Amino acid sequence: MSLVACSRAMTRVIILVLLLGALAGCAPGSIWRGKVLTDNLAEPLNGVTAAKVDIDAGDGNLTIDRLTGGEPLLAGGTLQYLEKQGPPSRTMTSFLEQATLTLQAEDAEQPRFRLPWVAYNGATEWQIHLNPTVSSVIAAHSSGGNVKLDLTGMAVTRVSADTGGGNVDVILPDNAADLSVTAETGAGEVTVDVGNGTTGSNVVNAKSGAGNVVVRIPSGVAARIHSVAGLGKVTVDPQFSKTDDNTYQSSDYDGAADRVEITVNSGAGDVVINNK
Repeated sequence: MSLVACSRAMTRVIILVLLLGALAGCAPGSIWRGKVLTDNLAEPLNGVTAAKVDIDAGDGNLTIDRLTGGEPLLAGGTLQYLEKQGPPSRTMTSFLEQATLTLQAEDAEQPRFRLPWVAYNGATEWQIHLNPTVSSVIAAHSSGGNVKLDLTGMAVTRVSADTGGGNVDVILPDNAADLSVTAETGAGEVTVDVGNGTTGSNVVNAKSGAGNVVVRIPSGVAARIHSVAGLGKVTVDPQFSKTDDNTYQSSDYDGAADRVEITVNSGAGDVVINNK
């Protein structure tokens, strides 16, 4: 074999090894990360009527929705973790009828190399179900996995959902009042669904560093939208009139007692405001 052919063959082998290493680094339960185990969550309600829930799923995927079985729990679900990582920590404090629940993933050993074009998905899955009768402030974080909050039928006052690189999906409850919502990702896509019958003054901030950002607004809800798309395009439902280069609003917004102010930003993707 010639020197040139040998060099080419060696290059192919190196590329193959790097690709396999990158894929293994992103695969759940891979040899880079160890076996995936599960910790069960069952936090008793104990008369709590209001709670602050702070969740950090590490670099895993995170899903939050409501309890549906009528269990006397503040929170239930399953929390996956890696064998080398150790089980997540949890802290529960309460005073009278108010509580603070904190769930924190332990640091995991990360692969040293990952090709930038390889899509990353969380190595673990957290499925958390919250009591819908408890008025909740929710902070949900992942360093790189997907974050999905389905808050249908729940009582929430403030929501924060963010991830370093995955997608963020937030479904807000119907008949919510005076909500403050932030949904943000470093590179993935963001989708926020505003609930029907929203009342009071509500604020929604949705942002992605590189992906598309979509906000869906029920018909008839008074809204003002501030939108910026660095490299993408902005598409806004025609029910909203343009008032300046980056602002749109419904005709009844200024005098509406019940309204939503929305700020939408994407560095490289498209911004879409839909009527639903």
